[in-house]
Amino acid sequence: MTSSFLLTSLYLSLILLVTVFRAVAWGPVIDPTKGFIPLPLNESNLVIQRPYDLLQDQRYSFRHGVHKLWIFRTDKPHTPVSKTNPRTEIRIHGYDYSSGVWQFEAFGYIPCGTSGVCVMQVFGSSPPHATTLMLRVYNGSLSYYRAPVIIPNVYDKWFRLNVIHDVEASKVKVYINGILKYEAPGRGGTSHYFKCGVYAQDDDSYYMESRWKGIR
Repeated sequence: MTSSFLLTSLYLSLILLVTVFRAVAWGPVIDPTKGFIPLPLNESNLVIQRPYDLLQDQRYSFRHGVHKLWIFRTDKPHTPVSKTNPRTEIRIHGYDYSSGVWQFEAFGYIPCGTSGVCVMQVFGSSPPHATTLMLRVYNGSLSYYRAPVIIPNVYDKWFRLNVIHDVEASKVKVYINGILKYEAPGRGGTSHYFKCGVYAQDDDSYYMESRWKGIR
């Protein structure tokens, strides 16, 4: 599968952006992608991690431009040796980074009833942590890890998500529908990448699902 600079391929429902300027205005903005350029993605960049004993289409679908990912609490982890909770996630491959200012952008949708689950993460940090950012859903609220709540009432509606990670400044910013909703410190680490989908956490519901699509 090929893709153009404008990311016109239907499969390209996620957009990674890397800054072209070292200095970016961090004030209130309508378009968080200003000052960034899109990076081309193709199917090989979107690695689906799913329970190791199941076929991909048993926990993931891509129809009409929408990635749908789901798991059950009783599912196995993504590899036979993993001790982690079940997950079905899109792992952005080929754009791991250790410096600069990087951004993840997509539209997300969380069906009612999904709870106790991470739906997006910036992977990589210094020990003892594994991630720089987790966005989780608990009882209809989108939160930074377990708390604080970033937005309530996230169920059954599409929202635009932009996550900006400034490695040198050690900052992560979360925009919802073009509005800065949360800023968190970085957690160190030497390599990072983005993920989205469903990854079971504490107090997880029996069934967990999220959907993702692009806006360009």
